Amino acid sequence: MKLTAEQLASQLAGRLAPVYLVSGDEPLLTMEALDAIRAAARRKGFDERLQVFIERSAAVWEEALGATQTLSLFASRRILEIRMPGGKPGHGAATLLKLIAAAGDDLLLIVITGRLDRDVQGSEWVRAVQERGVWLPLWPIEAARLPGWLRQRLRAAGLEASEEAITLLVEATEGNLLAARQEIDKLLLRYGPGTKLDAAQLAEALGDSARFDVKSLTDALAARDATRALRVLVGLRAEGAEEVRILWWLVRAVHEQGGGKLPLARLVARATRADRCAKGRAHGSAWDEMGLLCVELCGQRTLPVPRSAALQLRARA
Repeated sequence: MKLTAEQLASQLAGRLAPVYLVSGDEPLLTMEALDAIRAAARRKGFDERLQVFIERSAAVWEEALGATQTLSLFASRRILEIRMPGGKPGHGAATLLKLIAAAGDDLLLIVITGRLDRDVQGSEWVRAVQERGVWLPLWPIEAARLPGWLRQRLRAAGLEASEEAITLLVEATEGNLLAARQEIDKLLLRYGPGTKLDAAQLAEALGDSARFDVKSLTDALAARDATRALRVLVGLRAEGAEEVRILWWLVRAVHEQGGGKLPLARLVARATRADRCAKGRAHGSAWDEMGLLCVELCGQRTLPVPRSAALQLRARA
């Protein structure tokens, strides 16, 4: 079946589907959908999670299939997450169909992709997902809907805001949903639940714009100017920019412009490692990983991506 983001919670409250396909280019909506699916799975006893990043290699697909056939010493129910940015399994099409068929009581399959084009939407594996489970296509919030979305998120956090304050928040976050969520979290900490915010309060909380802004970073990446990109990144860090907000823009750059000669899967793996470092789920500095990602977005190969990030990662769900 095909569901919207708003219908997911209701579906998860009932019977867990054996397969979920989460597609789209909006990081926040994707992250929240995956968190909801994983939480529902944990409640059903899925205690082990395996992630596989797909590149153009049949060996990776065979390893993914083998993982479903290996008994775990610690858990009998596991989640297999396949990250396939382009949505095209290539040599692994037959294997992916086997994985979809194998999902069930002891195996939950989650396929994570970018936005699917029309040809991929009609492919055999997408049809198989809809027959056995759930396809959740996630779309960016349209500009006309953004004020309403922000108002809903504020109310969920226990806050109200005037129309002028909402307009200011729209302008400040520029459609970046991760940045909007972070600003709402800061507003809640600053003013407390039950507050109705006016434009003056919001302007005070937002503060002055950073001298090293995100547009400078994205411009440097588009120009493939690694030196300038790193200089701007250092400036953003020095001015207290939040890691997750900057990473959102880098992920967007990955999907929009890629890294020239470097495979997309490598860039996605690098971005995923930066995200895990930022959330304390991996050792290392998120800023260092973002620096490496900036250089690779400019088409220059840097340090090898750790195998756990490039291929697969076992973690407690």
